[in-house]
Amino acid sequence: MATVLERPPVSKALPPEKVKGRQSAMAIPQGGYFPDRVEQGRFGPIFPRTPVNYGFTIVAQVKPGHEENFYEYARTLEKAVADTPDVLAILALHTLRWVMFDIKGETWWMYQGIFDTDFDKYTEDAVDIFSSVGLSTSFENLVGFPTDWKTNKAAFVQFVRDHHRPSFLEYAEYSYISSGEIKSALAVKNGLAGVLDNMQT
Repeated sequence: MATVLERPPVSKALPPEKVKGRQSAMAIPQGGYFPDRVEQGRFGPIFPRTPVNYGFTIVAQVKPGHEENFYEYARTLEKAVADTPDVLAILALHTLRWVMFDIKGETWWMYQGIFDTDFDKYTEDAVDIFSSVGLSTSFENLVGFPTDWKTNKAAFVQFVRDHHRPSFLEYAEYSYISSGEIKSALAVKNGLAGVLDNMQT
């Protein structure tokens, strides 16, 4: 599996008023799209790249009695990353956050991810990862999730789109920076630190 540093860079043009690498905030219209620059993807309009890059926030109802499955799956994912650090590399993730909460006696789940690929590609790549290694997905514990998700990427993508709640403000201290660029910068920093340490000995 390719590491994040070997992945080709995302070639999406930045909005003309934005400068890569510095503080940036973006107010996003209601509904999640800018009417004057809607980009069509394979499954419909792509939610725009923001200062924090691409991402989505999924909010969906948990099947009654399935709450513990999410905690077990979290432990499984923790171990998978510990054993094989680049197991999720194809997703080009920056951050991933899971939250469960109650609404009127029902349990709901929030999945929030920030990544470098576009909305549809991220979802398709996630299907490929889970299918190739024979893993189930925590999404199987959600009400209305398609049972044929491993062979029906379009249904998986549609579920994600239907349950995505677009943000209307996003801010980044260092904007439009890919995960690969961050890793490269850290590698350079660590390399320079090693050189300086050797010079002092």
